[in-house]
Amino acid sequence: MTDLSQQPWFDDTEWLAVPDLVEMLGLSVSRVHRLFEDHVLISTRVDGVVVTPAVFLVDGEPMHELRGTATVLSDNGFTDDEALDWMLSVDDSLGVSPVEALRAGRKAEVRRVAQSLL
Repeated sequence: MTDLSQQPWFDDTEWLAVPDLVEMLGLSVSRVHRLFEDHVLISTRVDGVVVTPAVFLVDGEPMHELRGTATVLSDNGFTDDEALDWMLSVDDSLGVSPVEALRAGRKAEVRRVAQSLL
């Protein structure tokens, strides 16, 4: 298991807990958990609390490009913690973190890189 708190990006990341997402998205707790199960969002536990990075939301909604990328990572055997680490760390082939590349409209490039990971 990856200890995300040891990653250089961890302290600079704004984390949203399930109650935050319930309020922001106007969804029930069970629907928010379903977003995690369906890879619409990726979560981890920090001090026992389920959280997701705020950067995964755009205009108050889950980033649409994230789901397919999260599915590719999951299909390649990545745990949610490993997927979060990859998404938030600078990738040499992208020149930025994958989430930054997704936010910049580089979905196909990010997914090609994700598919090549093992």
